[in-house]
Amino acid sequence: MAIRPILVIPDARLRAVADPIGEVDDEIKTLAKDMLDTMYDAPGIGLAAPQVGVLKRIVVMDLAGEGEPPPRW
Repeated sequence: MAIRPILVIPDARLRAVADPIGEVDDEIKTLAKDMLDTMYDAPGIGLAAPQVGVLKRIVVMDLAGEGEPPPRW
């Protein structure tokens, strides 16, 4: 998948209202995988689509404890 640039304040996209997701199609699945790759690279435990410049209501997170493997999707 791809690691996407993470936006930071004062980028206006971070304050915009994101659109709901009607159906989880291949485009949304690819977005979620890209977001996970980006989150792990950052490193972080969560990431919302607007943080990577996509105005969709989707968030990914990994709350595995230290030393636990990340979940497999």
